[in-house]
Amino acid sequence: MVTVVDALRARAAADPSRLALVTQARPDGPAERISYAALVTDMDRIAASLRSAGVKAAERCGLVAPQGPLFVAHALGILAADGCLVPIADELGTAGFASVCHEARLAHVVHVSEASHGRVHVSDASHERVRIEPAPEGGFEHEEAFRALRPCYLRFTSGTTHRRKGVVLGHATVKARLDAANSALGIGPSDAILWLLPMAHHFVVSILLYLREGATILLPASGLARPALRLAEQEGATLLYASPFHHQLLARDRGTEKLERLRLAISTAEGLRTDVAQAFAARFGRPLVQALGVIECGLPVMNLVAAERKPEAIGRALAGYDVWLRDESGRPVSQHGPEHTGELCIRGAGLLDAYLVPWTPAASVLVPDGFRTGDQAWRDEDGDLHLVGRRANRINVAGMKFFSEEVEAVLDSHPQLRRSRVEGRVHAHLGEIPVASVVPRDPARAPQPDELRAFCRERLPAYKVPREFQLVESLPTTATGKLMRWSGDCDA
Repeated sequence: MVTVVDALRARAAADPSRLALVTQARPDGPAERISYAALVTDMDRIAASLRSAGVKAAERCGLVAPQGPLFVAHALGILAADGCLVPIADELGTAGFASVCHEARLAHVVHVSEASHGRVHVSDASHERVRIEPAPEGGFEHEEAFRALRPCYLRFTSGTTHRRKGVVLGHATVKARLDAANSALGIGPSDAILWLLPMAHHFVVSILLYLREGATILLPASGLARPALRLAEQEGATLLYASPFHHQLLARDRGTEKLERLRLAISTAEGLRTDVAQAFAARFGRPLVQALGVIECGLPVMNLVAAERKPEAIGRALAGYDVWLRDESGRPVSQHGPEHTGELCIRGAGLLDAYLVPWTPAASVLVPDGFRTGDQAWRDEDGDLHLVGRRANRINVAGMKFFSEEVEAVLDSHPQLRRSRVEGRVHAHLGEIPVASVVPRDPARAPQPDELRAFCRERLPAYKVPREFQLVESLPTTATGKLMRWSGDCDA
């Protein structure tokens, strides 16, 4: 089997000068251009250093590195050393870092800083910064089963509604996942991708895919609109992969860049609002294509067909995937329309190989329904899927059920609000009642609860209108912009 590492070496041998990365250290600074040959040289040098430091095949190797070429080179170096890459977000802090080390049962951690100039600093999992407690059994008892998967990637779910889980992917699974995604994306050597998402949270069906296919990745000095658009225009970006937050920033920019070569703009990480999609289309003349990315599944659904007409839809299953809706009794939902929702379930290529702790092989997760996402959705008559909300976010008011996201979409459209979060609170007579926390755009001119209540009543049935509104300075989010709905949430 040809792995991503094999494909990179073949690219570098066939066309050494082809650009792999174009990056800027400062918004007003010159662009640094890194060829495939240079990237592979760095990758192999790092892999050799890792092996010398004691990294062995299939050992879980954490990576803490700044966003950019250092992250890419060291992640590839871990893969080239046949280790299992475990990205660790650098914003976690000491306690979060210790938690990930323990949950991932790490054998090594690679720390990279801007000041290191790419030099590798490897430590075992008992590095002096943290104290790693042993597993309750004194070690990871399923190590042999883990190694049998030929693992290369371990990533934790974001835990926005439940405790996070470590998703294990082997080399064969990664290949199947990349093949399935690229059957729709069509990434090739002529593409230049503007990259704005955090690499510690998005890496496989993105960075690895682009490099495997010989594309160039554009890494601006920051995610702000001006430096990102300047670099994209200068380098002729053909594809944009970002979150609705980034798309909104780009759409508000008043510069002259039109990104004429842009052929595809993908929105992922959280739900796409219609107003954001419309603003982006007006600014750049391209629709935003919403994509459903699931850590356990890859990129199984995209709105490639109806993005202009229905930007809020997540679209249809890609080739190689079977996506169906499950009702509460386990039967498929066959009817169309928003009144006929079901849990989104996925079967197909590149689904997870296992959860790490507690050790759960894929068969235990995927049989008989496929992967049950926890997302509630419905199909329209064209066959396009629309997300409603997560099952865990369902609120039941006297038998009338709805989702937090429905109410949040209304509140987020209020011109004086920046963001909202709606939750169900236990009520002695009604079961639950909805309550809202809202972040005003200008705290000095924050809308009053009566105004917000009236705004919601004009747009929602009475039982969905929040009974209370609390003004807050901010709401906790993951690194990719998703609302945290559980006090222990943490992206990792």
